[in-house]
Amino acid sequence: MQQLSGPHLPDPEARYGPFPQPPLGAGHLSVEYAPEPSAVRDARAQVRRQLEGWGLAERGEVADVAELLVGELATNALVHAESRFRLTLFAAHGVLRCEVADRERRVPRVLEAGTGESGRGMFLVDALAQRWGCHRDGPGKTVWFELGTCGSDGCGRRQP
Repeated sequence: MQQLSGPHLPDPEARYGPFPQPPLGAGHLSVEYAPEPSAVRDARAQVRRQLEGWGLAERGEVADVAELLVGELATNALVHAESRFRLTLFAAHGVLRCEVADRERRVPRVLEAGTGESGRGMFLVDALAQRWGCHRDGPGKTVWFELGTCGSDGCGRRQP
């Protein structure tokens, strides 16, 4: 696994690396999507439905932010990997973890939010997620982010 560090790169700490299975009693969902434009809309809708089912849709902005960021990661998978992608959600211990796995090995970078038509997806992930990262697995990679779900002030916000 390549370790990265520095501003605007994935969190290199091993404890936030691959998350192979949810803790006992956690919510878990994994869905694979075909590489077609409707997949982004479908993935966003799936996030909303699943968070409603877990009772997390009423927790502040969690569902809205999760939908937005999953949409960005799914769009990146379609545009850059041009292959099937897998959306995986885990919810446990006050944390929602969303992962999008695709067949592209290039690690995403955060670009400054400019006036261009693209390139702002990872800027949004970096700005809104509590933590995010990327790990390579097999022929591709998994990009993930975490949001707090505890509903208190500061929960889910990036820690200084």
